[in-house]
Amino acid sequence: MAEPLNLLGFRHSVYTRIARMGLIETGLTATYVEANPFAAEPDPVLAAMTPLGRVPVLQHGDFVLTETAAILRYLNDLGPKASLIPPDPQAAARMAQVMGIVDAYVYQPLVRKVFSYGFYQAAVGEEGDSSVVAEGLTLSQAPLRALNNIAAGGLQLGGRDISLADLHLAPMIDYFVRVPEAADLLRHYPALSAWWDEISNHPSLRETDPFPDQ
Repeated sequence: MAEPLNLLGFRHSVYTRIARMGLIETGLTATYVEANPFAAEPDPVLAAMTPLGRVPVLQHGDFVLTETAAILRYLNDLGPKASLIPPDPQAAARMAQVMGIVDAYVYQPLVRKVFSYGFYQAAVGEEGDSSVVAEGLTLSQAPLRALNNIAAGGLQLGGRDISLADLHLAPMIDYFVRVPEAADLLRHYPALSAWWDEISNHPSLRETDPFPDQ
């Protein structure tokens, strides 16, 4: 890898955290550049990299890559460590399924609703909204049930053999359970709870925590 890696991200972004975990787990390093996707005026550094205005963005020489799942796969193929994509076709398919569920069904209710309005707003000195949290908890149940079924099946989310699916999901659950009602809800899904108990102290998850004292 002759050219250095740069990672543009927003330090509180769960997807930025996923990419940072990916760097650690694949044995790679990158220069980190903070970019605010929520700024009133578009962040010029971010706008120069992508018209979509989202983080993270990975830059490797002239190659610029967006979308966290794609970034994880690229880091996995680039890094010196063992692959985080299982060789078994069914396990690999389950890994991709988890990542798809996370993006399509987990992020909005668990992070943008429960975490954002039940934890993050207070952490940055703003007021939360219990009605949005309640809505998010209701909407969280279907994806949590789907993930629990996958964890119970044994091909992914076992907690010991880390894959890209674990990296994609763990920061979301870590944010989610910072709201007490969400932590209570997770306990209703025993296989997923067992996975969380196993991975919650994983070094790369703890090392990338943007709220270590909260």
